[in-house]
Amino acid sequence: MFEDTKQIISRIGETDQLYLTDNTPELALERSDLRLQLVTRSNSRQEQIHFLQEAIVLLEQARLEYEEMPLSLYLNLSLHLAKAYMLYYEISKETRFALITQQILKPLTPYENVDIYFFLAYASMSKNETALTRHWLNKYMKHPEHDLDLVRQHSAFNSVRKEEWFVKLIQDKLH
Repeated sequence: MFEDTKQIISRIGETDQLYLTDNTPELALERSDLRLQLVTRSNSRQEQIHFLQEAIVLLEQARLEYEEMPLSLYLNLSLHLAKAYMLYYEISKETRFALITQQILKPLTPYENVDIYFFLAYASMSKNETALTRHWLNKYMKHPEHDLDLVRQHSAFNSVRKEEWFVKLIQDKLH
């Protein structure tokens, strides 16, 4: 086992103990993020699913449990939840996880967050919804904090890379 994996597991133990005495949305975010890190390090599908399920429960609970929290924290919890569901999609290829991601993030679009647009494009592409993918990618690319390389390299968009609209979207940002 890699040293950083041992450190993550150790920190999970510490944060789980903190949860027993002083649970906060920030702690839930850290606890879920640690589990998501283990998902990406594990080669076992069963382990990955276990850690994903734990992370999803922590994030869902935190979003509902606390009546008052800063908007930025709520958006961060929601984005981590979307990430967890898209990781679940990558492991299972079940489009219901992309749909759940859309349901989580769509109501948050008025906040004009760049990551929300990206995850909506990613989820739409995962469901073969090309028109919605195009819509969300356009919003993403117009945002000042967009990451051109992420769109150019992310495997979710492989099937549309040669489409005229996608090529133009990329070309417009290169010039």
